[in-house]
Amino acid sequence: MRPARRSCKRLGALVLALGLVLAACGKKGPEKHEKQLFAMDTVMLLTAYGDQADAALGAAAEVINALAADLDPEKEGGSLHALNGGAGGPVAVSADCAAVMDTALDVWRETGGALDPALYPVIKAWGFTTGEYRVPDQAELDGLLAAKDTGGITINGDAVTVPAGMELSLGAVAKGYAAQKAAEAMAAAGAEQAILSLGGNVQTLGETRPDGGLWQVAVTDPKDTGAYVGTLSVGQTAVVTSGGYQRYFEQDGQTYIHILDPATGRPVDNDLLSVTVVTPDGARADALSTALFVLGAEKALDYAAAHEDVDLVLITKDDRVLVTAGLKDGFTEAGKGYTYEYE
Repeated sequence: MRPARRSCKRLGALVLALGLVLAACGKKGPEKHEKQLFAMDTVMLLTAYGDQADAALGAAAEVINALAADLDPEKEGGSLHALNGGAGGPVAVSADCAAVMDTALDVWRETGGALDPALYPVIKAWGFTTGEYRVPDQAELDGLLAAKDTGGITINGDAVTVPAGMELSLGAVAKGYAAQKAAEAMAAAGAEQAILSLGGNVQTLGETRPDGGLWQVAVTDPKDTGAYVGTLSVGQTAVVTSGGYQRYFEQDGQTYIHILDPATGRPVDNDLLSVTVVTPDGARADALSTALFVLGAEKALDYAAAHEDVDLVLITKDDRVLVTAGLKDGFTEAGKGYTYEYE
């Protein structure tokens, strides 16, 4: 075990059942303002500091709510709903929708399809969109996968064309993008320091907290979501976690997680419990957290080694916490029963 850092009173409350837990410590600084909302099927906590904090929080909430409507495949009037009904022709979408789609397709290409925005019919078949869970038979899944043509999606400015018969979901990218755009809105409203928690997505604004210390973001223990395996000290960046513990159902003694393998249409079953991605771009961090979870620990580490702007914390089923080199000096161990390895 690495030596523990000097402890201090933890001011931030533990956020349960989320991919990440926020903690802050240090001397008193500018007044903290908070706003909680529910959007994108997630409880969100926004925190800003200083004289313009309330205006910044209002601006962030407005951005998040607008994106939630625009990127919801079931929301009439939104870009994604229109796109899914486009019958194979070009559809004019918002600049935000085009940007999220572009990120999703970039990660689809560079990870060999581990993230697939065209998986929406399969997600619906499992009941993860409605909570009416079921286990589809393989013939049904094979039919849905055969109708998928992700490579046929084209983006031309703000016009997107999806092959006829396909439906898209941007859920693996949307929260990260929303966190990033909300932070930008807070900065435009005058906030210099803020931290946003959108489910398993954390975005920080400002290289330091008001007290001058780095932001503290704790990584949830997948086996005990009221605890965490360690704390990351970060500047202005995105920290996004994906894990099977965040949403799942059980049937006939079998657990089925919400992260699906695009190659099989079935829940991922590999050596990982969770993947935490640290990189400046919130949308990319969100997309990568899902894609790298699908790929498994070895390929995820290979990806991080080839991309110097991406760092990872991986938690494996055999109780290891794997931390990539760029986070080694900023990671403080806190879990019990885990072996910590630094890549």
